[in-house]
Amino acid sequence: MQKFDARATLAKRRADVAAMFDGVAGRYDLMNDAMTGGLVRAWRAETLRAVDPRPGQRILDLAAGTGTSSRTFADAGALVVPADLSLGMVTEGKKRQPDLGFVNADALELPFADDTFDAVTISYGLRNIEDTLAALTEMRRVTAPGGVLVVAEFSTPTWGPFRTLYREYIPRVLPAIARVLSTNNPAYNYLAESINAWPDQATLAGLIGEAGWHDVEWKNLTGGIVALHRAVA
Repeated sequence: MQKFDARATLAKRRADVAAMFDGVAGRYDLMNDAMTGGLVRAWRAETLRAVDPRPGQRILDLAAGTGTSSRTFADAGALVVPADLSLGMVTEGKKRQPDLGFVNADALELPFADDTFDAVTISYGLRNIEDTLAALTEMRRVTAPGGVLVVAEFSTPTWGPFRTLYREYIPRVLPAIARVLSTNNPAYNYLAESINAWPDQATLAGLIGEAGWHDVEWKNLTGGIVALHRAVA
């Protein structure tokens, strides 16, 4: 197994983030299952319900990775565009989901016209963008009036004692799992750091509203380990 050592810092420079995900693309889905104990599948199902894809609906799936979530939207009949900053992820996605039209795209400079999509979704990727507000504003630009935004992201557990244990678990356990399964161990040190530095549910909701979305709401999953934010354009 070829090993890589590319990782981003909390500055989240685009070139660093792209290179880091290039190095984990081959085993990305395996690592997601392992480090969440399979919970990522339940979280994906909740995201699908929040997006509520319909036949013919135009959906932009940002930070799409290998297209695992995009597949669920396409299977519902939606016209989905999986997009990712990492060319390695796009290449891997095309191998696994050859019928989906993957796009190598930067969330801060989306290559789409205004009001193109009925829904924009991003799962576990907003945290990796260097300017959160600018990215949310750009997502709003490409979403048609009345369209929806759905953000699935690691968040802040709601119960204090569990929150403390969780913040200790993240930097210890994720890198340990990565040493066994991943092709890019340092990437999962960054993952732990970025999760612990990410704003809580209410703060993110405020940023979404500031970016021009309205009717912002969120749902905590697994006690707030993940939060699912939804808003309307």
